[in-house]
Amino acid sequence: MIRIKDIAIEANVSEGTVDRVIHNRGGVSKKTEEKIKKILKKRNFTLNPVASALAMQKKYKVAVLIPDFNDRDIFWKSPYLGILRALEDIESLGIQAEIFHFNQYDRKSYKKAFDALLKTNPSAVIFVPMFLKETSIIVNELKHLNIKFMFLNIDLDSFENSIYIGQDSYKAGFIAGKLMHLCILNKPKVLIVQSENNVGDNNAIAKRIEGFDTFFSSINNPVDIVYLNLENLNDVKSCHQKLNQFLKENTDVNGLFIPSSRTANIMECLSKEQINHLKIVGFDNTPQNIECLKNGDVSFLISQKPFDQGYEAIRIMKDFLLKNKEPEKKIYLPIDILLKENIMENEIDQWMEDHEKLYVN
Repeated sequence: MIRIKDIAIEANVSEGTVDRVIHNRGGVSKKTEEKIKKILKKRNFTLNPVASALAMQKKYKVAVLIPDFNDRDIFWKSPYLGILRALEDIESLGIQAEIFHFNQYDRKSYKKAFDALLKTNPSAVIFVPMFLKETSIIVNELKHLNIKFMFLNIDLDSFENSIYIGQDSYKAGFIAGKLMHLCILNKPKVLIVQSENNVGDNNAIAKRIEGFDTFFSSINNPVDIVYLNLENLNDVKSCHQKLNQFLKENTDVNGLFIPSSRTANIMECLSKEQINHLKIVGFDNTPQNIECLKNGDVSFLISQKPFDQGYEAIRIMKDFLLKNKEPEKKIYLPIDILLKENIMENEIDQWMEDHEKLYVN
């Protein structure tokens, strides 16, 4: 008997997409819908009503709490789309989901979004732990209600029995240090640029810097590491003035390390002459950062596979809810080193292009 899985493989889509077409739930591009319907007709597919009823007998709800994104701060778009892709794949299994967004620079927005999330009575929660004090309150509430939860992207070791999926930030920072060392072997002086918003509770940024510093402490070649905090990366004029003044006073800086996803924003503040003088290592494969890599302005980007983070988080929670499979405490995704020679289109990019107009306003 032909299965939904077989149809999905032939159509090169997810099982959830096929399920949407079969049940006329929408959310599928016209081109993809027509392709699936042709295959269904060709294969004489009929839905098994008994199996369908059994699959939907017990429903679970996964709630997700994730930061907003915009054109200048776009990183969180990738894990968000990864979550949506995973939800398509498990839609026929009786698992529902609701996604809540918050302002990553506003503690009150974070807690308010969680309070709204909790009112939906979720079976499990996946969230990005942005603020330590508020996260402590959230974790205590979830534990009191016996709700399984998972940290996404940011790991906080101070919370007992927490589950984390994302990058090993310390190791990624160590690798960034090694890459920088390869770029500037003689008398290196490296500038680390952060925004004020990154300095506080973002443990991932702090761990990357720690790993970066540790690498240079472990080698014989001495290196001078200096720091600059920029208050608001969206204020291009102010950042430009502060960064240029710093570089004029420190003309021997020949390396620039950006431990956040805002590499392209920093590049806007630099002249072409300054860029040519610096070896730059940044993080994350946002479209803007990729352009900086392709044109040779950035030497290396380190990707933390944000799409995969969102996708795998949902998949792991699915296995817990349906199979009672206990997740590992630390789920580290591969660390990708990107340079302009190895950037290429892939199937995830194609999926995102087909779906983001449906899901992202």
